[in-house]
Amino acid sequence: MPLPVPLPPGTALLAWYDRHRRTLPFRRSDGGRPDPYRVWLSEVMLQQTTVAAVGPRFERFLARFPTIEALAAAPEAAVMEEWAGLGYYARARNLHACARAVAAMGSFPRTAEALRALPGIGAYTAAAVAAIAFDEPVVPADGNVERVVARLLAEETPLPAAKPRLSAAAQGFMADEAARARPGDFAQALFDLGATICTPKAPACALCPWRGECLAQQRGIQADLPRKVPKRARPLRHGAHFLLTDTAGHLLLRRRPPRGLLGGMLELPGTPWRDEAWTEAEALPHAPIPGLAWRRLPGIARHGFTHFELEMRLYAATVPHLDPPEGMEARDRMEAAAVLPTVMRRLLALAG
Repeated sequence: MPLPVPLPPGTALLAWYDRHRRTLPFRRSDGGRPDPYRVWLSEVMLQQTTVAAVGPRFERFLARFPTIEALAAAPEAAVMEEWAGLGYYARARNLHACARAVAAMGSFPRTAEALRALPGIGAYTAAAVAAIAFDEPVVPADGNVERVVARLLAEETPLPAAKPRLSAAAQGFMADEAARARPGDFAQALFDLGATICTPKAPACALCPWRGECLAQQRGIQADLPRKVPKRARPLRHGAHFLLTDTAGHLLLRRRPPRGLLGGMLELPGTPWRDEAWTEAEALPHAPIPGLAWRRLPGIARHGFTHFELEMRLYAATVPHLDPPEGMEARDRMEAAAVLPTVMRRLLALAG
């Protein structure tokens, strides 16, 4: 669908971007051509994760895997551990698979269509890499862009039903000559506009370079858009886990199966997660080493996943020396805290 007439001027947005662009660790500040590896990595990291959280982790990840070839050559377990704490761990598995595919090809494909054929790259990521790294005239429609377009159009269809309409409308920006001349900068300008001016709450319309073309601003409904279908309440599940330590400060960890929720990540051994709370009598047979003086620690660790809430109880025991059973391993407490996913770190926090 076309955007409102007159078309929001690309020159105005790009001029605003040139003055106010955010300084981010995954952007080049010298005007040079962006590195496709860094663009792709940042876009994958930013999915479901904030810029503030990604910044330091992006630099740390690059220090460990400085090139696509280094990432491709790394064991999957090392990639999963480096991803710990960023959440949505299927991204890390797909990242590794994609790195291997690109390394085998010799370089990243240069079009959104070709990028979509790679493991874990969807429509948005393909468009973002193609636009930013290769200046393909496409518009990647993330949540920021959807919000900007919804307000420009005064689109009242709730998300997610409005997504196809908003994404199609966003491609209309490429009819603008200035946008087509700088597709990568234009895409990032849209991201910055949504992140700093056209924010979810209390948008700063007086500072927006497109306020004159925004139908929602003209009607005074900008703070109400985009509309969203109310979220359903997430079901509650329960688990019990076991913190086994030795006198040297090591603790026992188990690696989860390679696929599924938290696939390939380390965890404190425990029960499956189920709808009913675990009694002590039900939980203790799941202890990694039976017969120890397991004691339940006070409190409950809570964590929210996309589709359910989780409450976990924690049992603890100490042995003079850890001799890990098959399929488990011992790690220093500080090292474990760095490689465990956030849900398991909540249990460590419960232990104090």
